[in-house]
Amino acid sequence: MKIDPQLLVFAKSMRHTATDAESLMWQLLRAKRFMNLKFLLQHVIAPYIVDFYCHELGLVLELDGSQHNKEDGRAYDAERTKFLEALGLKVVRYRNYEVLEQTDVVLEDLWNICSEL
Repeated sequence: MKIDPQLLVFAKSMRHTATDAESLMWQLLRAKRFMNLKFLLQHVIAPYIVDFYCHELGLVLELDGSQHNKEDGRAYDAERTKFLEALGLKVVRYRNYEVLEQTDVVLEDLWNICSEL
């Protein structure tokens, strides 16, 4: 399936406008710094753009801000997760504040998940 070029352009622009949590997580994951795994930032899995993706493990990592707490945000996330899981991917979500305020806890949890995949 051919990916819409506009989606690729949008994903690229998102890499330059990351949230504080995404920036921190990217510094921890990029260049195989975490478990020697290659993660991609703002990766297109049409029709979606996922925050982080590890092809080797089939792992999607999503960081959620406050908009994900609202009913429509939760419904959209559920639909998105269902789609990605149907592709055989594992979807893991953390809240932005968890990444920023409990980084060690998030990394330990992620380590455990990656170790099981």
